[in-house]
Amino acid sequence: MVDLPIPTVDLADIASADADRRKPAEEALRRAFRQFGLVYVKGHAVDPAALGRFYDAFRAFVARPADEKAPFGRADLWYQRGWTPPNTEIAVASGGQPDFKECYFAAPYDADPELALQYPELYPPNVWPTPEPAGFRDGFLGLGRALHEAGQTLLECCARSLGLPADAFTRRGAKGAHVTRVLNYLPLREDQVNTPIVWGEEHTDFNMLTLLPGGRFYDPAGKPAPKPDDKSGLFLRTRADADAPAGTMVRGLAPEGCITVQVGQELEILTGGELLATPHVITAPGVPGWSRLSSAHFVHMSCDEVLYPLREFLTDAARKEYGPPVLAGTYSMKTLVDIGLAPKAAIDRLGYRHYDRLEAMRAR
Repeated sequence: MVDLPIPTVDLADIASADADRRKPAEEALRRAFRQFGLVYVKGHAVDPAALGRFYDAFRAFVARPADEKAPFGRADLWYQRGWTPPNTEIAVASGGQPDFKECYFAAPYDADPELALQYPELYPPNVWPTPEPAGFRDGFLGLGRALHEAGQTLLECCARSLGLPADAFTRRGAKGAHVTRVLNYLPLREDQVNTPIVWGEEHTDFNMLTLLPGGRFYDPAGKPAPKPDDKSGLFLRTRADADAPAGTMVRGLAPEGCITVQVGQELEILTGGELLATPHVITAPGVPGWSRLSSAHFVHMSCDEVLYPLREFLTDAARKEYGPPVLAGTYSMKTLVDIGLAPKAAIDRLGYRHYDRLEAMRAR
């Protein structure tokens, strides 16, 4: 694992009417998303003090016994709202090792009414814990909205940097099942430290953009503290090339005051592989008893949009790599099955489901 210079962009530069100021930011974003699938962003509206208060509220929730949290673990909603218990989610490439974490999902905006009927598990109402820790709901919604607005600005910049209309990506996500997630990475026991167990197995996100505002470590006594060592944290795999056919593992460490933004599979597919969905892993400390809170906001395509390389990127190689076309909602359902959040029976809903009716008619 090495340290490579991941670019930082300023939202004020991206939104500037001055082309001489805007163009270098667009080029830096394109370069970052192509090589790393990741960029650092300053000039955002995430308030560090508000984020800290929200983490305090979430910490109060996860401290409850599992049986008190269980009613908010909504397997019937494929865990897209409410609490996700530990050992539930499994990265596709993990070899079956569940992630060492528990999570909570909430949507920062109301769902599109028609898509909520078509995809009820992807657009359900929010589920709030009772009793609700002070600042939990307001902190969740405020964080999600601040990150989402930053994501919209970045998607417009990304489109311009590729020679596309500014709304090429944002209009495809106007009715997306956007969701914010707060995570509690669990402490390792002595016998689990320095083993293959990690907090989050290497994976790529399946949405368009993921925005990460940074987290907070807790020592074995449960007190906020600086990270205990250099072993824990975010690492990402760069794009493969002739010199590094397996890519290069790079530490992701945002500069002070910046958020981290990652490319997801949807954006890679839309650009025919021009941009890289970031393979990344969350490693655990080399000492026992430490935990960490963090959060992420996921910007999705609208479920009724076709997920396939855009005409500008539709080469023979892209057709082979990313075809056939599929609805973004179908793609999301399949992925949620793959990572263990949705039941395998969800896949049966993607085809004709009335063969039993024909069999009953034949029997009569």
